[in-house]
Amino acid sequence: MPIPSDYPTPARTTAKDRALSQLQKWIIEGTLQPDEKLNDAEIANALGVSRTPVREALQLLEAQGLVQMFPGKDTRVTTINKHEISKLYEPLEALHAVAVKSAANNIQPEQIRQLRELNLSFSESIMDKDPYQALKYDEQFHDLILEIADNPYIISFCSSLQMHIRRFKFLFLNQPLGQTQTAVHEHEEIIQALEVQDAEKAARIIKQNLTRPLHEFEGQL
Repeated sequence: MPIPSDYPTPARTTAKDRALSQLQKWIIEGTLQPDEKLNDAEIANALGVSRTPVREALQLLEAQGLVQMFPGKDTRVTTINKHEISKLYEPLEALHAVAVKSAANNIQPEQIRQLRELNLSFSESIMDKDPYQALKYDEQFHDLILEIADNPYIISFCSSLQMHIRRFKFLFLNQPLGQTQTAVHEHEEIIQALEVQDAEKAARIIKQNLTRPLHEFEGQL
């Protein structure tokens, strides 16, 4: 199991949080491949922590659907199942569409500015060929819309669904520049619709934006 030695070290985090954050990144980026066996002692040594926080992190990753633990045997990275991903996208786009309609009625000028700043950071990460950072800004963009909608139930459901599709979205954001810049333009269209409180247009564009990775990889997985 190859473990990189040149990863950035997060500041002011617990050993469990550090292990969780780094393992998430390695799995999403593909450093740890689907169905790869994970050795907690090797991971602990690479991260400079004990095996306990690594085991705790692996338990959380199993709850997130990124690893599968087989008691008494081993722990493996889960595979990306195209059929299951399709099932996840349908409720995700529906929930985000409901949220953006509510956000259109609640949004304030300062929040419009924040969305544009996040989209700019998203675009810069794409230009810098940093798909993992782009993924984080993309999630922050959509999370802010969920916060503006002010529905904690939608936030909770979307958070669970989003975790399962992160690896799939990373594949999309790691594509050629022209394809990924389309997502930047769609974000701006969403912002413009929110500015004029056009809830229906915002919902239509956000569905298109969220499902683009699924359509781009149709037949490839």
